[in-house]
Amino acid sequence: MSTHTAPLDVPPSMSAYEEQVWKALNEHWERRNNRRGLPNWANSALSRTGEVAGNAGRRVKDAVPEGVKEPMRRAGGALADAALRPAVAGAVALLELVNDAALELNDPKTVEKIARKKGLDIDGFAELREQDLKVCDRLLTRNTMKWRATGALEGGAMGALAMVPVAGIPAAMTADILVVQVLSASIATRIAYSYGYDAKDPDEQLFIQRLVRRSFMAQATKVEPLHKTAQAAQALHGRVNWSAKLRSDHQLAAALQKLLQHLSPAGSKVSVKSVAKVVPFVGVIISAGLNSAVLGRVASEAQKYCQTRFLCDKYGLPLPAALSAASDEDTEDTEDDAP
Repeated sequence: MSTHTAPLDVPPSMSAYEEQVWKALNEHWERRNNRRGLPNWANSALSRTGEVAGNAGRRVKDAVPEGVKEPMRRAGGALADAALRPAVAGAVALLELVNDAALELNDPKTVEKIARKKGLDIDGFAELREQDLKVCDRLLTRNTMKWRATGALEGGAMGALAMVPVAGIPAAMTADILVVQVLSASIATRIAYSYGYDAKDPDEQLFIQRLVRRSFMAQATKVEPLHKTAQAAQALHGRVNWSAKLRSDHQLAAALQKLLQHLSPAGSKVSVKSVAKVVPFVGVIISAGLNSAVLGRVASEAQKYCQTRFLCDKYGLPLPAALSAASDEDTEDTEDDAP
């Protein structure tokens, strides 16, 4: 399919709503094209992580395996500090909810039920492609906002888990990465079905795996700051006095001490115990904020992509250059990785 380079053409048969969305989509993809198409989506450096991510997305029934959950349960039982056990229990409970959510999101019959509740007389999700774009968009009302909130909840739970000395970073990051990958694939799948596209189709799977790769790389950026936060939390645990070495080894703790000093009455001192209470919240904020952004971006980009495909297919329009460029890069990566 040729790329869109000429001034924007709007078919006369487009509804006013579709015309408005089509113009906005073209502006979006033009901005992306000016930044070399879809950044990081078709990067050969991600090919191996993408394969792992794709497998995670396809095995939805085993979304969060017992091999991830059971060590966390054991860790919760082994904790001497009863105050920390809720963090582990909360994280495990959240993983159970992710399994249920993944199954629902990957079931096209759920989309069909939603469509019928909104008054559409359809036999299957594929018939949605015969509707006006506005009809499909209504099936995803507040979709991005919902997944931002979900990402914040999941990230916060895993951020809290990362502060637990026994379970700690390994359990938290293993579960967190898998959860976000599964949810990314499932969100994109639900959106594809909502526009009448079969998420099991190889072309749709390729796009979904790109989104999952992208979420993997975004999550990787939080590993180091979260690890440093956990180290600071463990170093402060049980300490009474400050020392030059403590401040030097854990700059986060030193920075929080200074911040709390500014917020405290003049002349008062900030204790180690006061800073120790604040540090875990930093881990929660880091994880919650990034995961909220990751899932929100997945939902937004998947919807824009499906809206674009929907209008191009419906009116015989060329794909915007950014999307076609991404396809070309995929081909080059496949050839480079071939034995």
